[in-house]
Amino acid sequence: MSDVLVKALAGVGLAAMAVAASAYLRLGLAREITITVVRALVQLAAVGAAIALIFEFELLAFAFVAVMAGVAAVTAGGRMHGVPQARTRALAAIALPALTVTGLLLAVGAFDTTPRAAVPTAGILIGGAMMAATLSGRRMLEGLVDDAAEIEARLCLGDDARTALAPIVRRALRTGMLPLIDQTRSVGLVALPGTFVGLILGGASAEQAAATQLVVLLALLAVELGAGALITGLIQRALIEPGERVARF
Repeated sequence: MSDVLVKALAGVGLAAMAVAASAYLRLGLAREITITVVRALVQLAAVGAAIALIFEFELLAFAFVAVMAGVAAVTAGGRMHGVPQARTRALAAIALPALTVTGLLLAVGAFDTTPRAAVPTAGILIGGAMMAATLSGRRMLEGLVDDAAEIEARLCLGDDARTALAPIVRRALRTGMLPLIDQTRSVGLVALPGTFVGLILGGASAEQAAATQLVVLLALLAVELGAGALITGLIQRALIEPGERVARF
């Protein structure tokens, strides 16, 4: 039996255990977990085929990265119900910091300028930006409801709309950054991150794996802060109406 098949069967077996546990505990997640597993299998098979094609035709890497950014924008934007042009705003917030930092890392030689190195790097940073944009954007929208009285009080006291919304924006940004801050703070102590594990399994030395993982984590700090700042700024612009009124989505 091939190594790939063994890994696939092990994963499916564990997923089946999760489905069974969900059914036993009556969580109502059995169907959702099953659909998620099937989607993951199909998507990873498709991505594997696409990556193999990219390695043969390098210019396809640009299209693949564009698709990743587009899917990330659709996913993050879909979580921001009521925000005008939410997916367009999410695309700007995700793509701008993620692709800028990817370009800088390739330009300084931190990673090879080949699809084998550039595409995974872009993917990791786009994924981080998507998470930060989603968490920050959702927290800001929740803050509009939870802290409506505070916003109204600030407006009544003479603050302009941007100033009245500033505490909500700061809280949203902190929420978006907390998962990565915790991950970076505890890296190697609580869990070994994916980049490190992948490089070790691929035959890299521990020193190379650690150095690469450090670069990725520090790059993610910049990217996720940029994505969070951009999405909250773009949502803020959508909120402020003529007369310094704050819209409610």
